[in-house]
Amino acid sequence: MEAELHKLRIDRSEKVSREEASRLPWVIVAVVLLLIVAAIAWKFSGSREVELKTVRVRIPEGAEAAADPVVLNATGYIVAAHKIELASKAIGRVAWVGVEMGDKIQKGEVLVRLEDDEYRARVAQEQGQLDNAKAKLAELEAGSRPQEIATVKATLDKSLAELAVAETNFKRVADLKATRAVSNQQVDDAEALVASRRAQVDSDRQQLELSKVGPRKEQVDAQKGTVRQLEGGLALAMVDLDNTVIRSPVPATVLSRNVEVGEFVTTGFVGENGAKGFVVSIADLNDLRVDLDVSQNDFAKVLPKQPCWIVTDAYPDRRYAGLVDLISPEANRQKATVQVRVKVSNPDELLRPDMNATVSFLSPSKLAATQKSATLEAKDRPALRVPVTAVRDGAVFTIESGKAVRRTVTAGTTVGEDVEIRKGLIGGEDLIIDPPADLQEGAAVRSASAETR
Repeated sequence: MEAELHKLRIDRSEKVSREEASRLPWVIVAVVLLLIVAAIAWKFSGSREVELKTVRVRIPEGAEAAADPVVLNATGYIVAAHKIELASKAIGRVAWVGVEMGDKIQKGEVLVRLEDDEYRARVAQEQGQLDNAKAKLAELEAGSRPQEIATVKATLDKSLAELAVAETNFKRVADLKATRAVSNQQVDDAEALVASRRAQVDSDRQQLELSKVGPRKEQVDAQKGTVRQLEGGLALAMVDLDNTVIRSPVPATVLSRNVEVGEFVTTGFVGENGAKGFVVSIADLNDLRVDLDVSQNDFAKVLPKQPCWIVTDAYPDRRYAGLVDLISPEANRQKATVQVRVKVSNPDELLRPDMNATVSFLSPSKLAATQKSATLEAKDRPALRVPVTAVRDGAVFTIESGKAVRRTVTAGTTVGEDVEIRKGLIGGEDLIIDPPADLQEGAAVRSASAETR
């Protein structure tokens, strides 16, 4: 009885859970709306330019090329001037790969070999057909041999003898016709045989004349054309065979290896896990460029052949000389930038494609000073000095192309309100003084002032 009464009790916890379940969709909708509003607010707040006070970092006296003022700083990526994804002109399976990533190769060096059994068989087939056609041409040009002419003459003599026998037999039958010893049918047969023998004699006589004259000129020319056609087919087959050996067209460095032994290489379709379109990617690392997007507001500061300094994030104490090599003839409407390409004048083995690099554009009036040594070690120059308030957590913020860029620095001795920077800056940067705590790299900013320290 107690068990039955227990079943009749109302479970109030279940009612509460149902009410909570009914409110759950509205809670989810409210959370989603809040997230959307927050995202929109963040987007618009991030897109607004923040006006911050800046200072232009001055290169201290005594530093190498200290008289060269920096008119603009921009960041970009190092790229190879000519990157080649080397593909195969032949279709086949990879039989051998002779290079690895980072290998230095010479022009004409063998990189990959494909299986060539089919191509060798095709060359042998074309060679056999060409030999046959050449032999036929030689036969036509040589004409008939004396033995062949003698054979045809013997055939003619035989035909003449048979004609003489046929004529004698016809004369005999014709004489017997008056005595009616033979029928008219026999006479007609004898006469027809004489006519047949005469026709055979004429045919053999013409054959003898043809044997003495030789083949016609048109026959010889036609056979020469056949020989040339087969020579072209053989040359094409040999080119296909040679294409199974993939060589480097230029001296370069192997950037990536795309195939392994046993994989299939094609000249048509390219599948993610199927046939490959190119075998290796190579580039001449002695010819490097820095690709930059310069803001249209700063574009007037960039000139053709303008001298530059190039510093990578990986080696901030090593500076390379450069020149503006290319300025795009059109601007990017969406980014409000113009693409600029700077040539690295003195690349070395430390530079790699796709490295981050900062380019400082110099005043053209100081071109002669920029032709000094482009590599500057930290120990060879006095330390830069910046306001103490500009350094936060071992880094500073600079303004480059209208964006805040965070750069890690190595600070030295503090002198009054300034601190020495031993590593991370090269001079000429627009440094943000007392950056806000919530300032993030890439935020849109603009300079309220640009003092020189």
